[in-house]
Amino acid sequence: MDKFIFKRKLPIWKLILGSAALIIGFISLFSSFKGFILIGMGIFLLLIEGSEFDFKNQKYREIKSVLGISFGKWNPIPNIEYVSVFRTNETTTLRSRTAEANVSNEIIKLNLFYNTNQKIEAYNTYDVNDAFKKAKQIASILNIDILDATERESKWL
Repeated sequence: MDKFIFKRKLPIWKLILGSAALIIGFISLFSSFKGFILIGMGIFLLLIEGSEFDFKNQKYREIKSVLGISFGKWNPIPNIEYVSVFRTNETTTLRSRTAEANVSNEIIKLNLFYNTNQKIEAYNTYDVNDAFKKAKQIASILNIDILDATERESKWL
């Protein structure tokens, strides 16, 4: 397989709310232009980020995808030295009129490193097994090593 598309999975609550906002937004367009606000909210909730790699043509792009349509600019794939899989925290800020809260989730990231310390963020997931599966696929195609940085002591696989 020469093409890989890595997209983050959309949480079910975002899928339900985004779809509902789109449907109600389109229906309300018949009576008011306020439906555009709901359509915008629906698109925002259904937005999926990821990356796409075309190893045959040696190019990649970071993508944003809505309803199966992906957007992003193609770039040449540099000489990748290794794949790194590591844990980090992702913080989301939730705001309302009177309050603000930060919600932090552990996330697993897969980065491709080149030129010693430059990286391409290839994939984000909540499942460590999923991250290693993707890392092994890329490593086998590019014939490179995997750095497991998910634990305190990093190790080469």
